[in-house]
Amino acid sequence: MPFKKIIFLDIGGVLLSNGWSHDARRSAAEKFGFSYEEMNILHEFIFNVYEIGKITLDQYLDTTLFYKDRPFTKEAIINFMQEQSYELPARNWLVKFREENRHQFRFISINNEGKELNDYRIKKFRMHECFDAFVSSCDVGMRKPDPGIFQLAMGIAQAKPEQCIYFDDRQILVDAALKTGMRCYRHTGLENLQAVLENLL
Repeated sequence: MPFKKIIFLDIGGVLLSNGWSHDARRSAAEKFGFSYEEMNILHEFIFNVYEIGKITLDQYLDTTLFYKDRPFTKEAIINFMQEQSYELPARNWLVKFREENRHQFRFISINNEGKELNDYRIKKFRMHECFDAFVSSCDVGMRKPDPGIFQLAMGIAQAKPEQCIYFDDRQILVDAALKTGMRCYRHTGLENLQAVLENLL
């Protein structure tokens, strides 16, 4: 019997914190004593390239911070980056919902993330308990809002748009996904995720 629905979810801002966000970068600048403004210009220049898997985390950090001597190590920065990740309330609820309804739904992530951070977050927070498959920008060479990443996800699921539901915490990415014909929702907290998914039962 075909699955009732395919549920696509972003990870950062939905199930986990937005790991290396501008707030995290600003906090890093304060902690380690570098210029946030200077680093952020370089971040905006190169981060998309990192997120589609074209460069490594080492290369990203060489471009944004370690192009000159620093009084701190790359390892210290990486540890700080990892420490910015934490679970949001929807994560544990989704694990239980998925287990109780595993014969009705499939859950697949669609997320923008660099390889090393993506692998760390999936392992650290046991995201396999949430998802049947992962469509991560670093692995597929595309990042949202590229419509190709949504089309690829539906192809992996072998699902038509009308079978699919997508959650993202950023409205601009919700709007991008809507153009594929999927039903899409902006994630504002656990309550709206619960309401939508429980209504499908």
